[in-house]
Amino acid sequence: MAITDSDISNALAAYLECYPDEAASLSTPVTLLAQGEGFASRRNFSMHVTVGALVVRGGVEVLLVEHLAYGILLQPGGHLEPTDATLIGAAARELVEETGVDPSLLLPASPLPVYVEYGRVPARPTKDEPAHFHLDFGYSFLTAQADVGRIQKSEVRGAAWYPLSMAERLVGTRIARAVAKPQDCQ
Repeated sequence: MAITDSDISNALAAYLECYPDEAASLSTPVTLLAQGEGFASRRNFSMHVTVGALVVRGGVEVLLVEHLAYGILLQPGGHLEPTDATLIGAAARELVEETGVDPSLLLPASPLPVYVEYGRVPARPTKDEPAHFHLDFGYSFLTAQADVGRIQKSEVRGAAWYPLSMAERLVGTRIARAVAKPQDCQ
């Protein structure tokens, strides 16, 4: 069963219950979700949902990819597919697709996202996409020994493990939440 707008709204509400201080920065997506529809589709240019996966190995390093289209280091992630049943499942799928990590070596740190970010992304004329907005749900996964396998060369230039402090400098504060003990908000 595909991810619905209700699933997206519920995930955002659960996140905001844990992190109420982010309500102001996420007020626009809350309003859009209440008024619109079809936010799982990448062809919805008012806003659509993407997912990210922050993988922490051994508590000391994080897996990052060099994103081909943007030319920067990011956590693995991407757009939802019609076959995705859950947001966390979509994040795991994107992680495995982009990095070749063995999914049997991953453990979700929490069923809740560790970050939700709303932001404008530039136009991509080659994909017939105008500038638009993403609502990105990021999930944390733990592993003791997973390593990079076959990367998805159509999406990423490379994938590598980075020390936590370096990853935070490169990607931002979302790294800190990926390694912290998840909040018990359920």
